[in-house]
Amino acid sequence: MTREGVTWLGLWANVLLAAAKVASGLLFHSQTIMADGLHSLTDVVTDVAVLAGVRVSGRPADEHHRYGHRRMTTLVTSFVGLSLLIAALWIAWTAIATHREPHGQLRAVVPLVAALVSIPVKEILYRVTRRVGERERDMSLIANAWHHRSDAFTSIAAAAGLAGILIGGPEWAFLDHVVAVVLAAFLAVVAVRIIRESLHELADSAPPGETLARIESCIEGTPGVISHHALRARLLGGSVAVDVHLVVDPEVTVREGHAIAERVKRRILACGCDVLEVVVHYEPDGPEQQDKS
Repeated sequence: MTREGVTWLGLWANVLLAAAKVASGLLFHSQTIMADGLHSLTDVVTDVAVLAGVRVSGRPADEHHRYGHRRMTTLVTSFVGLSLLIAALWIAWTAIATHREPHGQLRAVVPLVAALVSIPVKEILYRVTRRVGERERDMSLIANAWHHRSDAFTSIAAAAGLAGILIGGPEWAFLDHVVAVVLAAFLAVVAVRIIRESLHELADSAPPGETLARIESCIEGTPGVISHHALRARLLGGSVAVDVHLVVDPEVTVREGHAIAERVKRRILACGCDVLEVVVHYEPDGPEQQDKS
């Protein structure tokens, strides 16, 4: 399945689930299923954003974007996290503000059924979307997959709370608001993590230390490389961009130096570090290299 295909699948599933949950929340005055439905509704918004990001991020470099459009996936990921955080805050505020309202119809079975149906649907969407995101190395898809899974988790908690109310009666109606606040807290934690990771990438942060160590090992193990310096690596659209300066024998020809640089590039791309692009410069060994080291 393509990136667009899996996102369209999620979008239509979220539209149907959100409509069912919100309608049952309004009809049966359930804060819990309403919160769950609004979470599904935010998934619709993020699905649209991911679709836009997928189409833009795949475009080649142009006059105004010399490095391509991969950053669009990072921006979309930030938007997904922010929308989830706003939804969490709204859910918590609504649950707290309405905790004194009557709950005469809360024992209706319909909200519970809506929550139960949502669980397997959202878990399947999570697994499919994450698989495609990992295959395509698209962090916005992976973030959206977690959006699906968080919806599955909130539906589990919502179902548990609604079942307690259904069994316990009106005196257990407070569970509707308590569960809604707990769900909101969970959503907020997920949202903050997504936002932090996307901002980390927007700040051109380096990949983990083990990734850099593996890249350096590839460079040092390439025949013809005496040493290297100015190794830089940064996160880019869920992948890694690398540039490095090699020191080679001053007696090699330009053609030989280029061949060494190409070998280093191929080794880095094949090192299993999810490297997207590599820029390699090579320089002759000499006294000036000692100063750089």
